[in-house]
Amino acid sequence: MTTAKSIPGNYNGQPKHNNHKSISGYAPVNELSMYYEIHGTGKPLVLIHGGGSTIQTTFGNVLPFFAKNRQVIAVELQSHGRTADIDRDLSFKHDADDVAALLKHLNIEKADFFGFSNGGQTCIEIGIRHPELVNKLVIASAFTKRSGVPKEFFEFMNNATLDNMPITLQKAYIEVAPKPEDLIIMHDRCAKRMQEFEDFDDEDLKKIIAPVFIIQGDKDLSFPEHAAEMSRIFPNATLAILPGGHGTYIGEADSYIKGSRVPELTVAMVEEFLGRG
Repeated sequence: MTTAKSIPGNYNGQPKHNNHKSISGYAPVNELSMYYEIHGTGKPLVLIHGGGSTIQTTFGNVLPFFAKNRQVIAVELQSHGRTADIDRDLSFKHDADDVAALLKHLNIEKADFFGFSNGGQTCIEIGIRHPELVNKLVIASAFTKRSGVPKEFFEFMNNATLDNMPITLQKAYIEVAPKPEDLIIMHDRCAKRMQEFEDFDDEDLKKIIAPVFIIQGDKDLSFPEHAAEMSRIFPNATLAILPGGHGTYIGEADSYIKGSRVPELTVAMVEEFLGRG
């Protein structure tokens, strides 16, 4: 059974738009009680947050803009935010299957997907494992090969501790998680997934025939050259390199620059991409 309720008030400082309905709920998905939000009406757009994040910390500064013209389905994945952990390692394949099962539960047959960071890798797995669900994919600040990021990234992950996790993300988790004390579990699961990251197979990527929009910051975690390489592998890809770091261009909570209008530019570009064809 799905439980759902209305979402009152403002959203990450952005005004709630009076012309759209917003609800939140939990759905039984592959042994999870998976949290989701639905904002607005129109063509479905699924938002998938980054590792260690919540809906609000990743998309809080852009979600209200997307919801003006679309039905936005925002999810929180295993061990993240309001979705409690289960006895299962984190994997992009599991996350992809969980999102697919949620859409089936919500009777959504096809959608556009926007995934940031680890959410981008989940989007790729959705494109590989559940192509029938995909209209278009937006893959933001994600990499498909270990060589796509500096080697220091994996050295850092091999020695990561909770003290290294951005305080902004820690506080966001504690504020909404059903068991705030599980923060360390979420952190360690995320670190383990990165420690064990395996390259995507280019042949699998070439099978994604849906249009793909790759977005990357010029000072991002992964190399801009890797984003360009990704854009040449997907059969139908568009690439944008935007100013800023990891998530600056969507106003992600840990990299948001107060007063920046770049997130609005990103929304406009994404909407134009999704509106084509």
